[in-house]
Amino acid sequence: MSESIPRRASGISAAVALALVALLAVVVWWTVTADPSAEWVSPLGTLAAWTVFVPAALVARRIPARYAAAVVLLGSLLVGIAAIAAPPATSNDSARYAWDGIVQKAGISPYAHVPADEALRPLRPSWLFQDAGPDGTCHTNPFPTGTETTSNIPGGSTLCTAINRPTVPTVYPAAAELYFLAVRLIPGSEVGFVAFQLAGLLLSLAVTVALLAFLRRTARPAHQAVWWGWSPLVAFEAINGAHVDALGTALALAAALLLVGGRTLGSGVAFGAAVATKLIPVISAPALLYRRPVRFVAAAMATFAVTYVPYVLASGWAVLGYLPEYLRSEGYDGQDSPRFTLLKLLLPAGWAGPAALVLLLGLAVYVWRTTDAARPWDGQVLMVGGTLLIVSPSYPWYALLLLPFVVLSARYEFTAIAPVLALMYFTGAEPYGQLAARLALGAAVVLLLVAAMVRRRSRQFRPSIT
Repeated sequence: MSESIPRRASGISAAVALALVALLAVVVWWTVTADPSAEWVSPLGTLAAWTVFVPAALVARRIPARYAAAVVLLGSLLVGIAAIAAPPATSNDSARYAWDGIVQKAGISPYAHVPADEALRPLRPSWLFQDAGPDGTCHTNPFPTGTETTSNIPGGSTLCTAINRPTVPTVYPAAAELYFLAVRLIPGSEVGFVAFQLAGLLLSLAVTVALLAFLRRTARPAHQAVWWGWSPLVAFEAINGAHVDALGTALALAAALLLVGGRTLGSGVAFGAAVATKLIPVISAPALLYRRPVRFVAAAMATFAVTYVPYVLASGWAVLGYLPEYLRSEGYDGQDSPRFTLLKLLLPAGWAGPAALVLLLGLAVYVWRTTDAARPWDGQVLMVGGTLLIVSPSYPWYALLLLPFVVLSARYEFTAIAPVLALMYFTGAEPYGQLAARLALGAAVVLLLVAAMVRRRSRQFRPSIT
């Protein structure tokens, strides 16, 4: 009788966890399928998703160990399927991915022409491009991800497109472009956003499986993987938004796991490919330089260079694309932008960029010097999380890189950074956007400091075993 009670309680916990993740899937489905013209839907849906996710992740801790991996994977699949029920709800980045893939499939370098170039008109599918009306305007919103309008076309015509910045070259690195080509190789030009959403779902499930496998191999609880697999950030950004950051994250995770397994060369190759996908994974490097760093760096640099070879041969220095101008336009010079939000509370705007660089260099040295060879993700979560707080990019998908290391380090408090970046993304153009960003970032910093103090005290008072 006494043994049946814990079993019954564990079964109830598993049922409650599944019910909550099913509710989360419903919230995700509602958010992505609602009227895209209602600007309040995505912020409200994102808030609701995080409100459901946190208790679901906490209840998952009580799932019986023998069922935990299956429940985590089932929940990941359920939420992921809900996320692909409609085209991207909050970002049109995957429109550029698709165009770059279509162009490459036709044998043209994505760095050679801008999307608005009339020379590529025969390649334009109707779900990415439409001509303006007789009066030269886009009367309706023909694309679910939003409409970009450009008049910089020879002859003075206007083009309606789902691609952002259609008059500038692509900003994406070479490995990302290879990924764009791979995703578009099989589907015909009429297949729309779902191609990259399915790819995002496969990538997210692959990361979930990799995390579950490692947790099992190291005799750690499988429920930790829900902080990736059930995360609203993964659902909205890696799957529905189909951001290429999911590929960079998967490769960065592979680099960490390979290095812990003693495979320095393979780790360097995976890390080089991750950086050649989105550049952002480079911030996780300091925690990976503890074992044969020269070999690791050489492998990473060689891989990065190799991915660029076909594009350099085709386009020369044009492979730099829009990247230099993009960094300036995004406000990384520290001037009038939401970047370095917390630092601007203490310093003049012109000083924020240099101060951020000094802080990040100091953090990188600290992480490099204190990395535990058996747990590099403790340093990675600190380095990536610290960078996001200091730089404060208003793009939530940048936090995808953080989540696998949150899972492995069990420092779940760092997850708070993801909804904070989402808040900044949704309120950036509002009059109260800066105030909301400061309050949210400040609250995240306080949460991390409190969690660090609690963790330190728990270690100090933990009884020693002799």
